[in-house]
Amino acid sequence: MASLTGQTVLVTGASSGLGEQLALAVAAQGANVVLAARRQERLVRVADQCRILSGAQALAIQCDVSHVTEVDHVFATIDEVFGHLDLVINAAGFGYMAPAVEISAALTAKMFRVNTLGIMYISQLAAQRMIDQDYGEIVNVASIAGKIATPKSAVYAATKAALIAYDNALRLELKGHHINVMTVNPGPIKTDFFKTADPSGHYLAQVERLALNPVKLAEVVVSKLGHHRREINRPWFMAAANLGYQTAPKLGDWLAGSVFNFK
Repeated sequence: MASLTGQTVLVTGASSGLGEQLALAVAAQGANVVLAARRQERLVRVADQCRILSGAQALAIQCDVSHVTEVDHVFATIDEVFGHLDLVINAAGFGYMAPAVEISAALTAKMFRVNTLGIMYISQLAAQRMIDQDYGEIVNVASIAGKIATPKSAVYAATKAALIAYDNALRLELKGHHINVMTVNPGPIKTDFFKTADPSGHYLAQVERLALNPVKLAEVVVSKLGHHRREINRPWFMAAANLGYQTAPKLGDWLAGSVFNFK
């Protein structure tokens, strides 16, 4: 795992879950960390932990990634305090499990603003700065759901599929500027994500044995930084299932609607 000492890293969705663990993991490698999320009190707590781990700076900035003005404030602060940005890790996002015919237009729009449009805007602002310095890395947390959609996840899967497609094009555009774009596609993770996505707790109970540990996943992500990795897909059997899905889509539909449908 390469040292990040002296580097400036922005982590969104850093107040809890995978985002929190990613922030702590990069701090443990000596990075100056800028943490962005909506819950300021929890964000401050994570920033305090980051300073202990890194011996460097950690800024906690309240930000809803779906609001352009708040994102602009985060980048203005980075420009003023550090003057450069080396790495962005976008872990902000949320889901809600419901049949496509029942989910409201307002919730659909909100999910796209947070999971897709907000991340795209942050990636754009980061890329503009990284092009000027001719190096950098953008890591966007999408989901295996963006590759294998299952019932009751139509909108969430669509937001992540769009993000994967965006990353695939952005990666090609930035390659000549020595900027890597890495997409992380996890399956279910043991985090508070499901308190919003499935308040009943049924889904997480069904997949608990298969769910990823956020600490271990964060370690894997950070270990791949600087290696021009295109994607990280976890767990391995879902990544393998995606390959099968592409070659045998009818079988894939059956599996997604039965074997992999825990909702």
